[in-house]
Amino acid sequence: MNISDSERVSAVLESRDYEKTPDMDKADLVVVVMCSVRQSAVDRVFGLVEKFKKLKTLPTGRQAKTILTGCILKKDRKTFSRYFDEVVDIKDLQNPNIASRYIDEARAFLPISNGCNNFCSYCVVPYTRGRLVCRDHREILKEAKNLINPTSPRLRGAREIWLLGQNVNDYSSPADKSIGFPELLKIVNDLPGKFKIFFMSPNPKNFSDKLIKVMQKCKKFSRYLNLPVQSGDNEILKKMNRPYTAQQYMALVKKIRKAIPKINLSTDVIVGFPGETKRQFENTAKLFKKIKFNIAYINKYSPRWGTAAAKLKDDVPWEEKKRREKILMDLVNAK
Repeated sequence: MNISDSERVSAVLESRDYEKTPDMDKADLVVVVMCSVRQSAVDRVFGLVEKFKKLKTLPTGRQAKTILTGCILKKDRKTFSRYFDEVVDIKDLQNPNIASRYIDEARAFLPISNGCNNFCSYCVVPYTRGRLVCRDHREILKEAKNLINPTSPRLRGAREIWLLGQNVNDYSSPADKSIGFPELLKIVNDLPGKFKIFFMSPNPKNFSDKLIKVMQKCKKFSRYLNLPVQSGDNEILKKMNRPYTAQQYMALVKKIRKAIPKINLSTDVIVGFPGETKRQFENTAKLFKKIKFNIAYINKYSPRWGTAAAKLKDDVPWEEKKRREKILMDLVNAK
């Protein structure tokens, strides 16, 4: 989503006759599109502040302008306003009437919604992006068609279409409530052209049988699925405000693999969540052994200000988090 935001901001700037430069020191304008999911991403933005001192001096006698946008918490907004000329809401730097400037022509990230209503206890997205807002399915299809068969002769058609949302399962077209995510997936699949469809990310809590059937029947569906589990322990899942159990997750995976035997499965998981005991972590390791994920994105828990989990004591030592991360990575690498 961060890459997609950057592409859309680039398109707006190019429509105003800006040219992209690979060298920040030569820029007239520097736009930083921030991610707030992890504290390390926020810290990287602070790391840019020293580099800003080396920016070129404009004919006006002042240095190049700097803008911060993207996912920004209110607390961080106040702090960063001391270091950036402007801190701007991402939606104010985008224009739905201007075609996105795709960084990778072969792989196109296509947002179908923005924001989230789930309020997982560790996640800042509802506070930075707001509540769920879905795009009109007609806008999505128009953009998808132009990606597959671009009007510009200098562009090749996209070979991968990635449908993006904080929880794609929650998609519902504001123009036609009968079009949810399964219907949207089928409509995109039926567009003419040689391309594969990917999507991310769904929530296991409302991954429907209808969606599984559509995935099974859609020939352009990539046979790759990212299905975040976050933990294999029911008590930790409850603390995370993830409304499913490890057993329900495993039953869902079994159902998906039965319908699509050759599917490649990846997941997201957090180790060292507040209060996670060794026994509770072992439940996650057992789940990994049973499911045998192809890929896993493993995150060591770090508190994010403003989330419910930040009020809990971060009581798992960092070295223990690293140990747990390695155990899970070894299990995935063995697969």
